[in-house]
Amino acid sequence: MQVYNNIPAFSVWKSYTANVTNLRKSMSRLSSGLRINMAGDDPAGLAMSERLRAQYRNSAAAAGNIENKINYLQTADSWLQKIHDIMGRMAELAIMANDGTKSQVDRGNLQKEFEQMQKEIQRITSGATAAGKFNGLYLFRGGSGVATATGDGVQQGFGSVRLQVGPDSNQVFNEVPINLTATNYAIVGSYNSYSYGSINMTLLGSNPSTVMWASLICGENLSISVQSVAQGAVDKLNLGIDYVSSIRSVLGAEMNRMEQALSGLRNYEENIRATESRIRDVDVAYETTLFSKYQILSQVGTAMLAQANALPGSVMQLIG
Repeated sequence: MQVYNNIPAFSVWKSYTANVTNLRKSMSRLSSGLRINMAGDDPAGLAMSERLRAQYRNSAAAAGNIENKINYLQTADSWLQKIHDIMGRMAELAIMANDGTKSQVDRGNLQKEFEQMQKEIQRITSGATAAGKFNGLYLFRGGSGVATATGDGVQQGFGSVRLQVGPDSNQVFNEVPINLTATNYAIVGSYNSYSYGSINMTLLGSNPSTVMWASLICGENLSISVQSVAQGAVDKLNLGIDYVSSIRSVLGAEMNRMEQALSGLRNYEENIRATESRIRDVDVAYETTLFSKYQILSQVGTAMLAQANALPGSVMQLIG
């Protein structure tokens, strides 16, 4: 029996200290809900978890970009729907003006409403009004495309919007396509510049001529004030309605594409989050079992340490 060094007490104290340390770690995991609270808990797991966190954050940001793109397309489509409605009304007015029983006064009254419909289309498609914008972006104009003029056709290019749809890549999507063809225009030359809401065509050896978006749809000088030209107005409006329909079909196809991309991105984000959670989050049931284990061992260690410290006291009985 030794007095100076209580070896049993040191052995019990070592086990007791280890159990208390594990108990504290278990309490920390349960209180935070995380299995990894510091780098020392699992260095490799922490590195993988942080990498996965960065990926699903990027994915969430990309999903927000896609939702903005869908809203952009939906806004453009809503205005094109309004243009459809207006052009349908204009066609009705043109057919009414083509009635031989109408007087010139009647056609004049129809022409007044017809002109107001034209102005509304011009207002919607003009870059000078809020109707033609989405978050400061012009819905109905070209961007970086090159416009060319051949014969009596005017084709306008359209720009692009860079949009990130994945955590590691960029995807480029076109703005609202407005490749418009105008007839009955004697324009021959090259494209030099553009302004919001219109195309500035610079003719070789002549002054610039401006072609408005609304004019390209239904004609700049379209009129129903005379019966002889009313049928021609109907034909042009039908062509314009068909063209707007083709634009809306392109927008609809792109909206469906964006929705599919968004759905895939959400699934990707869900899987990444599940993987990251498995690595970093605590299993509460398992950790509760460990907590109970270390709690009991700590209590037993406390009792055994008291017993070990009492052993040297028995030496006094031998001496006495």
